[in-house]
Amino acid sequence: MPTGKVKWFDAERGFGFIASDEGDEVFLHASALPEGVVPKPGSKVEFGVADGRRGPQALQVSLLEPVASVARTQRKPAEDMAVIVEDLIKVLDRVGNDLRRGRYPDRSTGQKYASLLRAVATDLEA
Repeated sequence: MPTGKVKWFDAERGFGFIASDEGDEVFLHASALPEGVVPKPGSKVEFGVADGRRGPQALQVSLLEPVASVARTQRKPAEDMAVIVEDLIKVLDRVGNDLRRGRYPDRSTGQKYASLLRAVATDLEA
């Protein structure tokens, strides 16, 4: 099955477009989506293709990336994020000093740093 990313989707009008990985633009109608799913721009999808009246049309679309929850889409207040970013800078400064001394963090600590970075990146993107 072809894959691609949702270029845009208008939930009110019930359609949008997918930019396929092959470079084509594919029409996306709400009827091709799982019930209750409204894809966000950039969502990775897998889909079947049929020739529609105006070109390729997506069929049986499935999301390959998890849909963000309602809680995830709400931003933290900027003041709270400022404190989080300042704390992250302190943590990364310690990591940088250890690396200058030739010491990588052990596996479990490295995983904690990575998850911390991902969490802050997700909060900044929301």
